[in-house]
Amino acid sequence: MTDTPEKVDYSSTLYLPQTDFPMRAGLPTKEPETVARWQQMGLYKKLRASAAGREKFVLHDGPPYANGNIHIGHALNKILKDVITRSFQMRGFDSNYVPGWDCHGLPIEWKIEEKYREKGKNKDEVPVNEFRQECRDFAAGWIKIQAEEFKRLGIEGDFDNPYTTMNFHAEARIAGELLKIAKSGQLYRGSKPVMWSVVERTALAEAEVEYADVESDAIWVKFPIVEWKHHVATHAGPLESDQLMPVMKEVADLEGASVVIWTTTPWTIPGNRGIAFSSRYPYGLYEVESAQNDFGPQPGEKLIFATRLADESAAKAKLTFKFLRDIAPEELEAVVCAHPLASLGYDFKVPLLDGDHVTDDAGTGFVHTAPGHGREDFDAWTAAARALEARGISSKIPFTVDDAGFYTADAPGFDGARVMDDNGKKGDANERVIKALIAASNLFARGRIKHSYPHSWRSKKPVIFRNTPQWFVYMDKELGDGTTLRSRSLNAIDETRFVPAAGQNRLRAMIEGRPDWVLSRQRAWGVPIAVFADEKGEVLIDEAVNARILEAFEQEGADAWFAEGAKERFLGNDHDPAKWTQVMDILDVWFDSGSTHTFTLEDRPDLKWPADVYLEGSDQHRGWFHSSLLESAATRGRAPYNAVITHGFTMDEKGEKMSKSKGNVVSPQDVMKESGADILRLWVMTTDYWEDQRLGKTIIQTNIDAYRKLRNTVRWMLGTLAHDTGEEIAYADMPELEKLMLHRLSELDAVVREGYDAFDFKKIARSLIDFSNVELSAFYFDVRKDALYCDAPSSLKRRASLAVIRKLFECLVTWLAPMLPFTTEEAWLSLKPDAVSVHLEQFPVVPAEWRNDALEAKWEKIRAVRSVVTGALEIERREKRIGASLEAAPVVHIDDPELLAALEGQDFAEICITSAITLVAGEGPANAFRLQDVAKVSVEPQLAEGRKCARSWRITTDVGADPDYPDVSARDAAALREIGFRRAA
Repeated sequence: MTDTPEKVDYSSTLYLPQTDFPMRAGLPTKEPETVARWQQMGLYKKLRASAAGREKFVLHDGPPYANGNIHIGHALNKILKDVITRSFQMRGFDSNYVPGWDCHGLPIEWKIEEKYREKGKNKDEVPVNEFRQECRDFAAGWIKIQAEEFKRLGIEGDFDNPYTTMNFHAEARIAGELLKIAKSGQLYRGSKPVMWSVVERTALAEAEVEYADVESDAIWVKFPIVEWKHHVATHAGPLESDQLMPVMKEVADLEGASVVIWTTTPWTIPGNRGIAFSSRYPYGLYEVESAQNDFGPQPGEKLIFATRLADESAAKAKLTFKFLRDIAPEELEAVVCAHPLASLGYDFKVPLLDGDHVTDDAGTGFVHTAPGHGREDFDAWTAAARALEARGISSKIPFTVDDAGFYTADAPGFDGARVMDDNGKKGDANERVIKALIAASNLFARGRIKHSYPHSWRSKKPVIFRNTPQWFVYMDKELGDGTTLRSRSLNAIDETRFVPAAGQNRLRAMIEGRPDWVLSRQRAWGVPIAVFADEKGEVLIDEAVNARILEAFEQEGADAWFAEGAKERFLGNDHDPAKWTQVMDILDVWFDSGSTHTFTLEDRPDLKWPADVYLEGSDQHRGWFHSSLLESAATRGRAPYNAVITHGFTMDEKGEKMSKSKGNVVSPQDVMKESGADILRLWVMTTDYWEDQRLGKTIIQTNIDAYRKLRNTVRWMLGTLAHDTGEEIAYADMPELEKLMLHRLSELDAVVREGYDAFDFKKIARSLIDFSNVELSAFYFDVRKDALYCDAPSSLKRRASLAVIRKLFECLVTWLAPMLPFTTEEAWLSLKPDAVSVHLEQFPVVPAEWRNDALEAKWEKIRAVRSVVTGALEIERREKRIGASLEAAPVVHIDDPELLAALEGQDFAEICITSAITLVAGEGPANAFRLQDVAKVSVEPQLAEGRKCARSWRITTDVGADPDYPDVSARDAAALREIGFRRAA
């Protein structure tokens, strides 16, 4: 009878992973503890101290508005900024992040007014500086709340000393920038149509509006022709009377005719002063033959249309036309019409103007021109003003609508009519104008049209275009050096790096086409336009006055402008207060944020000017990027940034805009509470942030799954490195597989550094996640587990593997630290409990000798053959012919000399995680397993021969070869002897 060796528990002899780093992350609980630790230890100050003397890298923070809790857009934005700042800090720069807040402007003022209205108080009855203090307190409260929310996201920065636009120094600097612009002659008072919020009672900039579809009244209106010029052809000799008569007859048919315009804003008809046409398109004279309408043209009436639009216009009025003749551009230039409401007091001439903005793709080919209600109308009218005055036509622009949307005395016949009410609802102006046109027999047709229309992004209510006196900055005034603000800005755009590149063309197009910059707002909470103007609108330029203003702002804030006696205080004894008006408008809040580079980048010694990077959402091409460019170009001749990065907007999983009404809003607070900030950060890192992104429960779960796999990879490394002695192994002594892993680190080092430079975080995250899952967990770690767990302490293979895993850990954790700051901090301190923080580390320097492309090519062949073996064994497991791959000893047939040569000298059984393997040159049998993707390789599955080692579980023929260890293989017996393990007697 054969003696069976007594079973022995060898688990204590194995170098199995040991770590306190938990599999379950518990991020919602652990992350706040880490934030508290960072604050307690003063991590921000340690980062600054460690980077002292290094080259500065500055990402200037675009200020969020201090009004409400942060939303998912804030989270995306701040995470991107944090990753950039951290990545440069860990690559040898002094990368300091200073958060900032926009504090002035309408949203906060509106909130305070709402409180007043609830209490029945009138804002105008409260002293202005008392009201401004309430606004200041409101903003300060939200800054504290948002700062804590940003820190919870893992954002590291100078939260103890942020910048705010309501800081006294900031207000002084903002006012100082305005005074620089005034001194250079770029500031002027003018009267132009601007976007006006009736609800909010203030002018708005393009950056303060959003567009939404609305349904509007559309009307076609007749303007009776009252003057036209005889068009006589030029001939070499005198004309005979019979030649002259046909020409006279031809032009006489304009008598009694009308020009027809089309508009979607009937309320602007009282402001009409001209009609635009285009000499690029053909026009024709038409006569009505039949009509089926209640108020429109009747048979015999003659009307002029663009040829292409005549039939479409006739259909609108249910008419049939007869074409009479073509109308030449020279004739149209000479035409003068009567206003369609002349009987109500609009008894002035309405000339026709040739305009480049006229198209023939909609309407009638004639554009109703109300210079007080549209930029193109204004430009066309003012460009023709001198010529019009020469013809005896007044070029004066009326003010037909007041700040509350009511008609003024410049709109006779419509007393009490209102364009829009205080709630943004349509008033009665449209209907009253339409009825008046019908009464005057000048309405051609009416209808409804759905189109995109500007709305205030704060109140979400429609705006109107309204001519008001405002303060502007010239875009095209020559500035004494051969440049204009427009040319300076365009040149700066050419010198700026844009990520993605399409942002450059977008911003360029906006600057090329933008009108003069309107700076003034008719509100109370903000930095005032701190200038004095005479009755002509000329600004007082006096350095002593300016110095007094700025000194007061520095000490008391902008409230000093509104204090009693401010006018006399600032003018001093050198100027008569009676001759100067103190401007009480405040600056557009975009001027505030556009000036932040002055009191942060220029004034803080821990920063620098210009910034390396500005990063915001793509809407900021018309917002912060835009205003910062204009302000800096006006005062410094260039942009305050070297690069502009833009991100898209976050939609729900269906690609729809998030809204509370739809119930599809994903809040960062909820994600952090349920899953953790690192999950949210991983989503940002794996999404294509340059475009619009999607987020919802399924996408969050996908990132949770990816995070778990990544965490488990880190956890296994930590457990394995519990047995690491820190020994360094010379590269030359490394086994090939370890050299292959070092080569992959060399390749990844380039990917990581280039990715961070290109702000392409998705490429980095995808590369590191795939490397961890595919090349480490599913290959290298799997192959080396046997040697790491079972080899003797002196084994070079085991020692080299530990040294490489140490390098893998250090590289992966530091590379990921900017992206996943909480998890990497936990992992780093788990391995290095005496360390301060992973965020004080630098990315490891990867030696050039690690790069080995030839070795990678060789191992691509090895892994290709391995994939065939793995595929064959998978079938064996599925068919339950084997349990684990160590039960197998496959025969591998290789009919490719290159593949066979690659396997020479390799322990291919270890690589395939089998107990044995046989390599045979040549074509295998027909029934052998093959993969279509790997030619000339086939596998015959076979069971391993021998006994199962009680320690390593490999099946070998040498189990029991060592009598002192009868139940283990020779390799394991030698390891047990080396570590001094003895079986019980």
